[in-house]
Order: sequence, then structure tokens, then C-alpha cells
Amino acid sequence: MESNELPLGFGFALAQNPEAMRNFALLPESQRAQILHKVHAVSSKEEMQSLVDSLTVQ
Repeated sequence: MESNELPLGFGFALAQNPEAMRNFALLPESQRAQILHKVHAVSSKEEMQSLVDSLTVQ
């Protein structure tokens, strides 16, 4: 996987939450990398949704 590619499930979850997608895109590269590291540890749809939802909390 290229470093600029999103994991499929994460991309789908972001697509369903435009605010989270926008916030993720606006993060510095280092913070996006930290989130992507967390994405790889997700083991359920609910965990993925929770991770994406956390991107809308300011």
C-alpha cells in the first residue's frame, strides 16, 4: 500500500462522514499518520466508526 492511500474500510467510513473527512484532510501529515496507524489496529466496523467519529470532536 502506498503511503498516500487510505485503507478501504477507513475510506468508506470517511466518505459517510463529510465533516470527519474534511477534518482528516486538514490534519498535518504527522497526525494523519498517527490515525492511519490506529486504523490498522481496528478489528470491527464499530471500532472504525468510533475512530472516524472521533475526527468530528473538537
